[in-house]
Amino acid sequence: MTGLRERTRRAVTMQLADVAMELFTSRGFDETTVEDIAQAAGISKRSFFRYFPTKEDVVFEGVHALGDDIVEELSGQPSDLGPWEALHAVLRDWSQEITDERHRLIASTPALRARFHQTRDDIRRQFADVVQRKFGLDVLAAELVTACAAAALDSASREWHRLGGKTERAELVDRAFALARPACCPAPGA
Repeated sequence: MTGLRERTRRAVTMQLADVAMELFTSRGFDETTVEDIAQAAGISKRSFFRYFPTKEDVVFEGVHALGDDIVEELSGQPSDLGPWEALHAVLRDWSQEITDERHRLIASTPALRARFHQTRDDIRRQFADVVQRKFGLDVLAAELVTACAAAALDSASREWHRLGGKTERAELVDRAFALARPACCPAPGA
């Protein structure tokens, strides 16, 4: 069980991240200073740095939290579902949150993109670890299945944006997963 101090710290961290994202969205990342974020949150600049070492870290707080939530949900999937089906079910449910304002900000800010790729690789490694343990795959197969799932999700997201958001994102995710199924995960009954 998490103690009161840790829960309070987590709540303040998420509040700072929300305030910062509002400012980044309205003003732009480069145009928003740490002083702006601290002032909007009603804290000192020094207090901001107790929670985040850099302005960039506040952007990635939500990415890490989302990754943790997805890993937890993936861990809770039934083992008899199969790794591809489990990844599909979880990522389909989370596809809207994965492509939120935070990710649009990252994609449009060169200073954040390189760090995002490293962060995304770390989160995918966590997914692969869960898939390996839960479904008994070797390291190569677990990483391949995870990479294929990520590619399917990325492709569905790009297609959704290309179509101007005028189609159901979940349908695109379903189609991408059907097209990208790796050979190491045959369809049930195949």
